[in-house]
Amino acid sequence: MSLAVAVQMDAIDSIDISGDSSFVLALEAQKRGHRLYHYLPSKLSLRDGRVIARARPLQVRRVSGDHASLGEEAVIELADVDVVLMRQDPPFDMSYITATHLLEHIHPKTLVVNDPVEVRNAPEKLFVTHFPDLMPPTLISSDRAEIHAFRAKHRDIILKPLFGNGGAGVFHVRPDDENLNALLELFTELYREPIITQRYLPEIRVGDKRIILIDGEAVGAINRVPPEGEARSNMHVGGRPEKSQLDARDLEICAAIGPTLRDRGLIFVGIDVIGGYMTEINVTSPTGLQEINRFDDVCLEARIWDAIESRL
Repeated sequence: MSLAVAVQMDAIDSIDISGDSSFVLALEAQKRGHRLYHYLPSKLSLRDGRVIARARPLQVRRVSGDHASLGEEAVIELADVDVVLMRQDPPFDMSYITATHLLEHIHPKTLVVNDPVEVRNAPEKLFVTHFPDLMPPTLISSDRAEIHAFRAKHRDIILKPLFGNGGAGVFHVRPDDENLNALLELFTELYREPIITQRYLPEIRVGDKRIILIDGEAVGAINRVPPEGEARSNMHVGGRPEKSQLDARDLEICAAIGPTLRDRGLIFVGIDVIGGYMTEINVTSPTGLQEINRFDDVCLEARIWDAIESRL
């Protein structure tokens, strides 16, 4: 089976090939004989009911500084390709949402991974609220009285923007911290959306576990340990990846959410678990494949392509 695969992602020349999950997905597709095309989200258009992209043929290789070759740009009909990988980075803003609306015109005749309708309906920090028994005490609100009442009850809390990503704008507010009102003023100036307030989980000091699910099945995990003096474990702010295993609680969480992910056509998903609580379900552009591959000596991108090809 030779497929035409269009990869919708940010500029490929600046990626870290030792950690980027989109890169290994492209490598595996190329290994299987699939034809690759790359286009930027800004090159996606809807013209007279047809979804088109100004795309360039793509070849990839694991050579630092020379990892990608792009051919001449040309307009392609996305209805004529077999698979579109929607892999641009968040934030999950109106531009991202618009892209899901455009790709909805071609899916499922052209398989979009993940399903654009379900991506639109499953923002990381909101989708998780459909599983309240699996997540820490959480408030989503702009009401300052509610936020203050939540803090009075739980004392040690985390504040973060509803549609933030990569740990940006995440604050740990301790019981004796006098900056809560100032932070709420700042959030009000920067964001129109409600704020997420959660009970602080001290287990973050030993790590935030990223678990990868393929077609609703848990296939591996890494632990991300925050640096000293930091409440965020994201690797681009200094989090340290460590080998990790799936424990009984992880398997319980994955068994609870797996059927929903599978039914929604969410093939490649990453969830975050701290202290036995699920804090996010990442369906937009999950990461972590290469780290798990190295620690566990596996090839998760091959399993993802197996799942994609099984649908075709």
